[in-house]
Amino acid sequence: MNPDTQKLYELLGKFRTAMLVTHTPEAGLRTVPMAIAKVEPDGRVWFFTSRQSGKAHDLESNPNVDLIFSDDSANYLTVNGSGALVTDREKINELWSEPFKVWFPGGREDPTITLIAVEPARAEFWDNSGFLKLQYLWEAARAYASGNIPHVQEGEQHGVLRP
Repeated sequence: MNPDTQKLYELLGKFRTAMLVTHTPEAGLRTVPMAIAKVEPDGRVWFFTSRQSGKAHDLESNPNVDLIFSDDSANYLTVNGSGALVTDREKINELWSEPFKVWFPGGREDPTITLIAVEPARAEFWDNSGFLKLQYLWEAARAYASGNIPHVQEGEQHGVLRP
């Protein structure tokens, strides 16, 4: 497996939700919070949506999407990629879990259920968790005291991935 793909898979595992950014037919952007249904080892991210949703209509006209991830531990990740609508009932059944019933009261048999599969093309991360958080806090304090910008370790605290 490509090291960037492995790193992306590890980073994606830190998040339970994402902000999905689609391009509307009117040339605007639509950003909505989404619960992650599954992350595949190749970095593909799966979401549930309704066939009638705005984001589903957006993907029909423009598959380019961005995913934005953030957590309380100072981990940040953006993923640029291509989104596709998937109506395969076998895949829906595989990914279904009871919490999705909040959006689909009819359960996994709801005829409007559609999956969104996001295939990553590029990702950028900022990881300040664990020891890296201590390093960043030290650098930030040092930078503040000296009037400089904090040093961020490329590859560990920040990096660009091409899965």
